[in-house]
Amino acid sequence: MRHLRAASTAALVLSLAATATACGGGSGSGGSNESPKTLTYWASNQGPSIEADKKILTPELKKFEEQTGIKVKLEVVPWADLLNRILAATSSGQGPDVLNIGNTWSASLQATGALLPWNAENFDAIGGRDRFVDSAVASAGAEDQDPAAVPLYSLAYALYYNKQMFADAGITDPPATWDELVADGKKLSKGGKWGLGAEGGNLSNNIHQVFVLGKQHGADFFDKEGKATFTSDGAVAAVKQYVDFMAKDKIIAPGNAEYAQNQSLTDFAKGRTAMVLWQAAASTFAAQGMKPEDWGVAPVPVPSGLPGKDAQTNSMVAGINIAVFKNTKNIDGAKKFVKFMTSDEEQKLLNKTYGSIPPVKGAQADAAFGAPDLSVLRETLATSAAPLPQVPNESQFETAVGTAVKELWADAAAGKPVTDETVKASLEKAQQTMQQ
Repeated sequence: MRHLRAASTAALVLSLAATATACGGGSGSGGSNESPKTLTYWASNQGPSIEADKKILTPELKKFEEQTGIKVKLEVVPWADLLNRILAATSSGQGPDVLNIGNTWSASLQATGALLPWNAENFDAIGGRDRFVDSAVASAGAEDQDPAAVPLYSLAYALYYNKQMFADAGITDPPATWDELVADGKKLSKGGKWGLGAEGGNLSNNIHQVFVLGKQHGADFFDKEGKATFTSDGAVAAVKQYVDFMAKDKIIAPGNAEYAQNQSLTDFAKGRTAMVLWQAAASTFAAQGMKPEDWGVAPVPVPSGLPGKDAQTNSMVAGINIAVFKNTKNIDGAKKFVKFMTSDEEQKLLNKTYGSIPPVKGAQADAAFGAPDLSVLRETLATSAAPLPQVPNESQFETAVGTAVKELWADAAAGKPVTDETVKASLEKAQQTMQQ
């Protein structure tokens, strides 16, 4: 759930309700004439690269084929393309059989009618709904409807920090408040190195960060009726606080305004940046040569220093769900594949590899998920994370506000003033696109 292309997404979202009937028919997945013994699967990019994901997933898909006789054609789709690819598929009816979706998109994609609803019968086919953590299922669609997907990987944000850079700067503990983070960041931003990394061109990441800061400022970006409230005082304060890490505090490198796909993790792994806010980064750090002892992990800062609910929220409920297109020719095979991917064995293997938390209760008991970094993620998910709004136009929200924040990052990088007025004007423009 990281980066979205803004150019066509809003138009696609607005047209989905009118075109959803094209997805419910049975025209065949992907517009192909594949045998029922073949499934197409769009996997999201969870590892340090597309090739790494292929290397991780291919043996597991072969295992599934050996067990069922069903071959799985894999495509790993970058986060920069995934939502637009899915929206185009739901609009045209030409999608894969099975696909991964960011859990924040669940309600939006559910509203298209293109995805298989996970009612009691379908959940029973994969072992039952009670196998899954309740909060993970709650992020799979609107509250009053059958989920549109099944939880696959659970994630939360944490603060990762470079132990050696902290020691060199005389910092003994990771920051627990934003004031402490800024103060530490200024000590660390010297000699061509920077205190904090960001991905200004990554629309989804922009949303994740400003949503959490919004909670801390008493804003949700939507009211109880689902109407956009992007220009509230709390929303403006949240966006300004985030962009001010570059514009005012000078602890983020100007070049980060253009980052869109894991570049901030590379800077961290190479010792160019001392801190980064991310969902699960251990596998990426390892792939880039970092040893576990090189970095530490702590909860994302909150105003009081003690994470909790409401103003002390420090993460969105992050994660990846697995979904089935309703017009697949092989609905039974697709459900068998979902059952395989959410089995205790596969959940342990894949979540260990990706550094995420299994949303399947039986898999969480594995000792590997008690490691220090994963313990922080588990505690965050259990006590201080909040779900993004499960509203039908959530994906449009990510595009509209994510783009507004991206443009403000560009202003900050260019040395232009970022004020309450400019932030509010950008959010007003974003809100207007939601009303078109």
